[in-house]
Amino acid sequence: MSKANKKFDIDLKYGQERERRVEKIITEGKLEVKTERDWWQKTNNIAIEIESYGKPSGIMATEAKYWVHILADGEKDYCRLIFDTKTVKRLTKKYIKNIKNGGDGWKSKFVLIPLSEIFLAKNLK
Repeated sequence: MSKANKKFDIDLKYGQERERRVEKIITEGKLEVKTERDWWQKTNNIAIEIESYGKPSGIMATEAKYWVHILADGEKDYCRLIFDTKTVKRLTKKYIKNIKNGGDGWKSKFVLIPLSEIFLAKNLK
């Protein structure tokens, strides 16, 4: 087997494992799915709900293992981010001082997390 073929085999195995992981996430059904329209484009942040009408909600209330955050542009989905819920909780805690009100009647609270910070290596731990 050539060096190139061996590398291909390793890469293929790695890719197939990631496919199995995504399939497991989807089929387990332990997902919290939130869609954010337009706000992310205006603020360069994702908004993670933490409270609504004075009660914990969103990331603070979920029992889901995975958090799916859809960034929409009007009616069109721009992208879908899939996180372990504990990662979103950790990021929310880090940026907890960056709170904004929103939602129906401005009765919900959101933590704004800079899009530029989400994938920094220091935030992955």
